[in-house]
Formats: sequence, C-alpha cells, structure tokens
Amino acid sequence: MRRVRLKYVADITAGQSPESADVTYAADGLPFLQGCAEFGAKFPASEKYCLNPPKTAQKGSWLISVRAPVGSLNLADQDYCIGRGLAAVSPGAVDRGYLGYLLLNKSGFLNAISTGSTFQAISTFQLQNLELELPPLTTQQLIAQFLDEKTAQIDGLIEKKRALLDRLAEKRQALITRAVTKGLNPDAPMKPSGIDWLGDIPSHWEVLPLKRAVQYQEGPGIMAVDFRDEGVPLLRVASIGGRYATLNGVNYLEPEMANGKWGHFLTEVGDLLISASATSGIVSEVTEETSGCIPYTGIIRVNPIDGEADSSFLRNLLVSDVFLSQIDQLKAGSTIQHFGPYHLGLMVIAKPPLSEQKAISQVLDNAIEDLDYAEGEVRKSVELLSEYRSALLTSAVTGQIGDLG
Repeated sequence: MRRVRLKYVADITAGQSPESADVTYAADGLPFLQGCAEFGAKFPASEKYCLNPPKTAQKGSWLISVRAPVGSLNLADQDYCIGRGLAAVSPGAVDRGYLGYLLLNKSGFLNAISTGSTFQAISTFQLQNLELELPPLTTQQLIAQFLDEKTAQIDGLIEKKRALLDRLAEKRQALITRAVTKGLNPDAPMKPSGIDWLGDIPSHWEVLPLKRAVQYQEGPGIMAVDFRDEGVPLLRVASIGGRYATLNGVNYLEPEMANGKWGHFLTEVGDLLISASATSGIVSEVTEETSGCIPYTGIIRVNPIDGEADSSFLRNLLVSDVFLSQIDQLKAGSTIQHFGPYHLGLMVIAKPPLSEQKAISQVLDNAIEDLDYAEGEVRKSVELLSEYRSALLTSAVTGQIGDLG
C-alpha cells in the first residue's frame, strides 16, 4: 500500500454559510445542509433551500461532518448547498466506495484531533492532509465490494435486533397498561368506566381523580445566582434518565438556604420523579444517593397517599399508556409541551383495592425483570455486531484480510 494525503486523490470543498437572504423554506434552489451527515442514512427532505449557493456538493461526493459529530459520513444523493458544518469530498484517483470506507475508518481519528471551546471541529487543512493507505485500484474495488456485502449482512442483523427491541418495548407497555387498567384476572366481572379511552374496568375498582390517590409537587425555580460549587444537590432533568435518580448534571445550593427556603422540597428515599418537559415514560426512584436533594423546576415528585396507592403500582401507572395518553390529550393544541401539577389535577385513574395494587405490582415487577434481561441480551448482541462491523472495516482497509477475489 502507498500512503497519500487526501488532497492528492480527491477534490475537497469546504462548506460556507450562504447569505440569509438567499435561504428560503420554499422548494426553490438547492437543498441546504448545514452538517451532521451519517453513513448509510438517507437525508430527510430538506427544510431549507438556497437560491445562490456559495459552496455545493455534487451528487456522488462524500459529505463529511467537520463539526461535532466530526467524521460522520454520507453519500450525497443529489446536489446540495453545504454550510460550514460540512465538507464535500469528490473522489479522483481513488475508488468512490473504497474512499467512503477509508473516511469512515478515519472518523475516530478525526474526532480525536478536533478542537474548539464552543464546539469540536476540524479545519479544512486537517482534512486535506489526512493520510490514507491506498492499494492498487483493482484491490480498492475488491475491498469496497467485499465490505458492501459484509456490512449489508451485518446491518441486516442489527436491524432485526433493533426491531426485536421495539417489539419487547411494545410488549412491556401493553403488559403494564393492561395490568393497571384491567387487573390480573381475565375472568373478573367488568363494568363501564364511563370514560371512552379507559373502557371497561373490573367491577370492584373505582374511577377517581389522580389527586385523590397521589400527592405531587413540582420543584422550585431557582436562579443561577444561587448556584454554588458544593452543598445540597439540585437535581436536573439529566438526573432522572433511568430507573433510579442520579447526581448527573446537578448544580449545588448553599445548605442553609436549601434547608430553609426550599426545605419542603427535599427528596426522601422512595420518592418518584418524572420530567415535566416531555412524556418520556421514565420514572426515576430516589435512593440513598439522591435523598436530601432538591428537584429543579421541570421535575415533579410523585408519591402515593397512604392507604390509597402502593408505590410500586404508582410507578407502573406513571409509565403506562393510560397516563401518557392523558398528558398528550391535556396538551393537545397547546404550544407549551411542559406539563405540571395543574395537568395532573385533571387526570383520572382506575384504582383497585390496595391489596390488589400490591399483587399487580409484584407480577409486573417480575415480568419486567425478565423483559429487562431479554432487552439487555439483545443490546449486547447489537453492540457486538457493531464492534465486529468496525473491526472488519478496519481489517479490510488496512490490508489485514487476505484474498478477497
């Protein structure tokens, strides 16, 4: 193999932002792309167009992100106007397919050499002088054909695994929603709930406002001037992305002020936290690690009223379709996607007796544990396939694979 710089085997066009007057949302001129190309993905229909493109990428050229995520790649399926986040690489004395795999294999290196305080980026000079390993043209073509076939097979397997994850997620949601609205006994006598979207419920359950079984409180709005480098953690939305709340992304508050002015917001072990910014379907539980913290505005703390609701039942209810769909209905037509205590006060639930709530929770917890394990195994297999894909690509473009003919 011979080593050569990219600029000697390809034409490189650095993107440039067009004049604002030349950018339109009407389908006139060339579609305008600013950045974030992805290998193998199709571009969505562009929302913006440029009447007088200062820099263009021709159909068939490789589009590479020169800003974060640096190194992401795609093949231009038509002519584009490209902004500063992209560069177009048009193959000259190199096979087009092989060049794409070379650039993809170099994405990690490009990301590593990127710099910037506001965002990571590489310069046109760095891209032009990227060193490549080039075998003879016929070998390039054989390698590209080999990788096309093998990566297509691997991508097909990954797609099937991800489809399985979708089915497992749907199964989880259906299981939870049915249990918290119909119970565990399929032969139980039913009665109309009186609510169209809820349908029939077990005859011994009652329909009541959520606020009669649950207490809830949104965290306070606290100004940045009150943030400190240490003290009482202020939980942010990043803290509630999983099964248990974490200290990810927290700010800190002066302890005396936190315990005085905002003391009634302090979390306790077992509290349930949900984000008010979106119907994410994620409920995070407070543990010892996050006990004694204050949830920031946009985080709602939810707890069962003693004797009315079981905490585990409530946790499942909060991720069920019957809860999430009510949020969507209450926000319908609103430009504000935030929901809060006001919306929760309008919700209704079907409430089984407390003993039955606990039985439902036990069955659901066991079933969800099995689903979690199955999903974990599928995700591991996706990771292994992705790693194999990357390793295969690297081996092929560095000449570590033998006869491909």
